Amino acid sequence: MSCEILVIGGGPAGLSAAINARARGRSVLVVSNPLEENPLWRAEKVENYLGMPGRSGAGLLREMRSHAERDGVEFLSGKALTAMAVSGSWYVSVGSDMYNARAVILAAGVSRGKKFPGEAEHLGRGVSYCATCDGMLYRGKAVAVLGYTDTARKEADFLRGLGCSVTYFNNPRTCEIRGDGQVSSVTCDGETAEVEGVFILRPTAAPGDLFPGLTLENGYVAVDRKMATNLPGLFAAGDCTGGPLQVSKAAGEGLIAGQSAAAYVADLLRAEKKQG
Repeated sequence: MSCEILVIGGGPAGLSAAINARARGRSVLVVSNPLEENPLWRAEKVENYLGMPGRSGAGLLREMRSHAERDGVEFLSGKALTAMAVSGSWYVSVGSDMYNARAVILAAGVSRGKKFPGEAEHLGRGVSYCATCDGMLYRGKAVAVLGYTDTARKEADFLRGLGCSVTYFNNPRTCEIRGDGQVSSVTCDGETAEVEGVFILRPTAAPGDLFPGLTLENGYVAVDRKMATNLPGLFAAGDCTGGPLQVSKAAGEGLIAGQSAAAYVADLLRAEKKQG
């Protein structure tokens, strides 16, 4: 599927970016987890959002999502796994599908938690971040699922449907993945499982993993005043750019990112028209 602007993240920053890009005539696709997995959903009250004191986080998210849908923003439930830039376009994989866009806005919030010991070393050698993508490689084998999302158990059930013997770890705090070139076991919170595959299902991928070469500052995405990153065509907004981690800041940055991405795409199209 193609679109002009792909937004990663369906919280206040991503939705604000999508609405403002649509207002400038651009086609927009938002890739996000279910609203219920957004941290704002769990806020009983938001007292400092201008003009709307006392609203629940869930209520705000519903209204923002409805606004975006009414403006013609398209939505896809899922998690962006990889991204690469080729010849003036971005290609982003979501599950087993590939989507391309002229610009990308990263608004997926903060990736919480560091990589576990053995995780990076065994990536692609038993470690995966998507059960529905890579599950077929482990048909009939013993695997572990490290679940940090509301949909993780569904992915574990998908693996069981493939004949996998699944050990499920619910929101483990500490894990270590072992193996000699290939995963052979994982220990989480003191419990060890002999497995050939480990599926780590976090809400979001770390920005530096999703976009190799992306400049970070103190763990946050570095942006300029137009919310542009060091990678052409990639913008960022919201919690992933640093504090304060507030709805107002996220929505404001999303507005700027949406406008900037729309202008970037318009410049690309004008340049291509002149060349053609």
